[in-house]
Amino acid sequence: MKEAKTKFSQAKVKEILNDYRLAVESREASLLGRKEVFMGKAKFGIFGDGKELAQIAMAKVFRPGDFRSGYYRDQTFMFAIGELTVQQYFAQLYAHTNVEADPASAGRLMTGHYATRMLDENGKFKRLSELKNSSADISPTAGQMPRLLGLAYASKLFRENPSLHSYSDLSVKGSEVAFGTIGNASTSEGMFFEALNAAGVLQVPMLMSVWDDGYGISVPQEYHTTKSSISKALAGMQRTATEKGIEIIIAKGWDYPELIDAYQRAEKICREEHVPVLLHVVEMTQPQGHSTSGSHERYKSKERLEWEAEFDPIRKMREWIVNEVMILPEEVDSIEKEAKLAAKQAKDRAWKAFTEDIKKDQNYVIKLLTQAEKESQHGASIEEVLVDLIKAINPTRLETMRAAKRALRILREENLDAKAKLIEWVKNAESDNHNRYSSHLYSESDESALKVERIDPVYSDDSSIVDGREVLQQCFDAALSRDPRVLAFGEDVGKIGDVNQGFAGLQQKHGEYRVTDTSIRECTIAGQGIGLALRGLRPIAEIQYLDYFIYALQTLSDDLATLHYRTKGGQKAPLIIRTRGHRLEGVWHAGSPIGMILHSLRGIYLLVPRNMTQAAGFYNTMLKSDDPAIIIECLNGYRLKERLPDNIGEFTVPLGVPEILREGTDVTIVTYGSMCRVVMEAAEVLEQAGILAEVIDVQTLLPFDIHHIILDSLKKTNRIVFADEDVPGGATSYMMQQVLENQNGYQYLDSKPVTITAKEHRPAYASDGDYFSKPNVEEVFEKVYDLLREAYPDKFPSIY
Repeated sequence: MKEAKTKFSQAKVKEILNDYRLAVESREASLLGRKEVFMGKAKFGIFGDGKELAQIAMAKVFRPGDFRSGYYRDQTFMFAIGELTVQQYFAQLYAHTNVEADPASAGRLMTGHYATRMLDENGKFKRLSELKNSSADISPTAGQMPRLLGLAYASKLFRENPSLHSYSDLSVKGSEVAFGTIGNASTSEGMFFEALNAAGVLQVPMLMSVWDDGYGISVPQEYHTTKSSISKALAGMQRTATEKGIEIIIAKGWDYPELIDAYQRAEKICREEHVPVLLHVVEMTQPQGHSTSGSHERYKSKERLEWEAEFDPIRKMREWIVNEVMILPEEVDSIEKEAKLAAKQAKDRAWKAFTEDIKKDQNYVIKLLTQAEKESQHGASIEEVLVDLIKAINPTRLETMRAAKRALRILREENLDAKAKLIEWVKNAESDNHNRYSSHLYSESDESALKVERIDPVYSDDSSIVDGREVLQQCFDAALSRDPRVLAFGEDVGKIGDVNQGFAGLQQKHGEYRVTDTSIRECTIAGQGIGLALRGLRPIAEIQYLDYFIYALQTLSDDLATLHYRTKGGQKAPLIIRTRGHRLEGVWHAGSPIGMILHSLRGIYLLVPRNMTQAAGFYNTMLKSDDPAIIIECLNGYRLKERLPDNIGEFTVPLGVPEILREGTDVTIVTYGSMCRVVMEAAEVLEQAGILAEVIDVQTLLPFDIHHIILDSLKKTNRIVFADEDVPGGATSYMMQQVLENQNGYQYLDSKPVTITAKEHRPAYASDGDYFSKPNVEEVFEKVYDLLREAYPDKFPSIY
């Protein structure tokens, strides 16, 4: 080191050289990862090369308690904050299903998807305020933006709401910054603009980094962004001396000192002033192109490739270290050599651990196949299976499982010791593989919604008869009074107490930070809730109408529904999404797209109460649990009269337990929501015609009838009808599959199963539109009557 000439302190020089070593090691990991894919050791690779210096600079201002919501280029950042090792990076590339090997996802996500484990072994939050936290990545670029808004908004709540100051395990009075990262091309997504606008409105500590390498896969910047620059395009959001907004800072991705300064300024503004900052990192490179699925030489010009080589950040940092920090080139060479060797050694350790884990099963099955070859009369066929398994190059679990099942097909007519051991191995392996690949879709902790104690509503002579909306209002009031972490927000939720008055007067009573209005932005309302729940709060996020749920569907499907699963129990977001649907008036205020939700949102419980008392019980249940849920209230039920339970803030409704509303012996009618009233009225008319219908309200579609109550009814009636307001083939088909296939109800049928649904189109306006678009009493009567008439034509003559 040329100590006499350098203008940096010895400690600063050491820091700089450590940063350079990290950058080189990260780059080498990318290069080695690409080679592993081409060698067939991994399926796919996507890397963060070219982004190293900006991520190191960002990591320097990332403190304990802070949160990251980024994307798949952020490997260097994760290395720099100490929450990812190079060995873990390669374990994820290989899809190692051991959670210690790959803490982010236990092999469930492709490489480049990062997360920290925020829950302990019991599924409870760790002391998040003392950890460097990374929310779990998803592949859809810009999909991290809605959640980022919520992570930042949580800091505002922890700062501004004194009743939250005691939750020091979650926050230190809102001093935390939420760091977001995104590629320049993905800033074209609506999620990005919506989240930035909301951050500017809310004034939250959100530090948003845009990695700008001039392309989005093969598409250059001029096709992506107005003025070819996201900072120029967003200049109108720049705060001024008199107007709130966002701060915009620009830095070059190859200039280490400039990046350090830019991130220090940005972090100070965010953390101290609670002002969102857009840090546009320009002149970045992407040396390996988008991913291992293609080469960037196909679409970048010769001049662009030459520029990228010249302005590669590691090359520019090396030049700066030699020329400005005054470190000898030989010393820099030595650092590079050490870093590259460290990356290779980490890769080798990861591969060894990955293959050893798999080879345990492979070797055991080989042993059993060798035994079977000797015992079986089909020894030659078993030998073929054995040879194929032994010769498998880089074998995975599927080769071993296929070999075992192939052998069992061959041995199906023999009774051998090896066969018995193979069967035992297959059963154990299938259980193990369920844990590896299919566990933790829902909570498996003691706080699971399925484990919440049932508490029945209590009524007395003093229990008042009120509008349904008042039942909800008192339930929400009790929840807000009981727990300072509970809050509600959405369009019109605050000042007027939502469009149906479920929160009437509660903002005035509990304050604006507990019951809050938002703009019209369903996507980031959902994301806001996810981020708040990730930070330990208990949000109720309202989507005003079920018809507008589609705006939030991708965020809920890609992020919330998969969160607990994709981290294998490492993170949770117990968000309640409140909405209303089913019968009212017109195309966009009477929707019931339940099939869409069922098929898109496995991982979120779907609760469909028939009235507001049942809805209140579900809110109480979910606020005691650590699972997310959607609660769909009936649009036409807010002004219907209900008896108010004396224990309105305490009673709970269990999930997955249908309720028999009316007993009968001739036919079982299964329904939910607003259709309960229609079916109950039809059942009275059916009784007048001599048909006793048993009416069952499923109450929850996810989970569905966990005790097989519907099956017990079918055993008695031998006929079943599924009715709802979804389109044909929607949720009625789902319910039919659950009962007839999963519960084996098919064997008790004396007649074909029947579904009663809405028409294929959205409902038309007005009472006539509702009547002729959705199931009505007459239709229910006629379809059930015809079902019985088919069996007993003499008893039930034709009506028409």
